[in-house]
Amino acid sequence: MTILRALTWILILGMTAQAYPDGKERVKGSENYISKSSYGASVFIIQPLDGDKFKTEEPIDILFGLKGMGVAPAGVQVDNTGHHHLLIDQAVMPDFDKAIPASAKIIHFGKGQTQTSIKLSPGKHTLQLLLGNHYHIPHDPPLFSKKIEIEVYE
Repeated sequence: MTILRALTWILILGMTAQAYPDGKERVKGSENYISKSSYGASVFIIQPLDGDKFKTEEPIDILFGLKGMGVAPAGVQVDNTGHHHLLIDQAVMPDFDKAIPASAKIIHFGKGQTQTSIKLSPGKHTLQLLLGNHYHIPHDPPLFSKKIEIEVYE
């Protein structure tokens, strides 16, 4: 981790919460870290399609789509850009005022990737994309794809 990135995370994690007039609790100072999304921009999953079925152990190729904005790696601040985060089986969206957490079910593509290949256990799964800025924080307004459902069978 670079010194700049480490200092960035220290600043983000060190911010305190503040109540705003709409009653929503937001991170004080987060307005300095949230990027505006381009008017009319959208993010979407090109492949697979909603309802597609895959055999167990078959790789699932996922192609990310972005319209009206560009892709830039995490840590690189360029207006009207972001990078993808793949949400797998997430019932609730991450907090839009904070950096998108990383886990086995929330995958960051901070190098600017626009596709991936994953394997999932048997059963029904949901996939959704969420665009994050150079700090991994969703844009304002947030750009997320329609949630699709796929099935993995044995």
